[in-house]
Formats: sequence, C-alpha cells, structure tokens
Amino acid sequence: MANAPFNIGRTTRIVFIWNGTTVDLPTVTQFRSNQQTVQLKSAPLNSKPITYEVPNGWSGSFVMQRDSDTLDALIASNEAAFWSAATINSGTLYQYITETDGTTTTYEFSDVAITLNDAGQWQNDNIVNQTVNFTASQRIAI
Repeated sequence: MANAPFNIGRTTRIVFIWNGTTVDLPTVTQFRSNQQTVQLKSAPLNSKPITYEVPNGWSGSFVMQRDSDTLDALIASNEAAFWSAATINSGTLYQYITETDGTTTTYEFSDVAITLNDAGQWQNDNIVNQTVNFTASQRIAI
C-alpha cells in the first residue's frame, strides 16, 4: 500500500516531557503550533519601507482524550510547586511526523509552559476531551 501524497493528522505523534519525566498522553486527537514573531519596520528616507519578522517563540495547543488523571495531576503538581516554593516548571514537547516518503521528521519545542485551557466537559455517553495551550521559546528540527 502506497503512502498518501500529503500529510494527514494521523501521521504525527506527540511526546511531552516535564521535569525529565515522560508524561503519558496516549490519545492526543489534535495538535496545532504557530510561530510567533515580532514585526520590526524601517522607514528609510531614501527607499521603500522594510519589514523584518524576528522569531519570538512558538505557541500552540493540543486536545487529548482524558484516559487517566495524568494531565490533571501534572497541572495540580505545577500549582502546588508554585504556591509552596514559587517554583515555575517547564517542559519539552516533541512532535514526530511521518513524511509521505516514509521518513520521520522530529521537532523539539523547548522551555514549554502549559495552561489547561479546558479541563473537559463531563456528560453521559460522551468522551471527555481536555485542551492544553502551550508556549515555547524555540522549535528546532532534530
């Protein structure tokens, strides 16, 4: 069977490491990342305006099925660390993409900070999904 000529959602996998420990997020159903930049403009007197886009980190989000208390426990641990000792933790996020030619591309998002943007909606006969927003200082190909 031949690979599709384009990427589809199931060709990526997310691995999240917090304080050196892998955080098990078995059922990530959506992932989005966005480069952040700061726009600088120059208006020379003798030529047309020039715009520069200066890299300024990354942001994004992922949605996962709540298969366990792993994410809730991580958020609770982060809050407790802050309120007890003013400790602010960060992590690393890896995105593995299976390319259309069968090779794998890996991106590392460093100095990741997270927010549990949506802890889930609990209702009868439905999956509880949780949404995490993140910021990262850099994304590098490894």
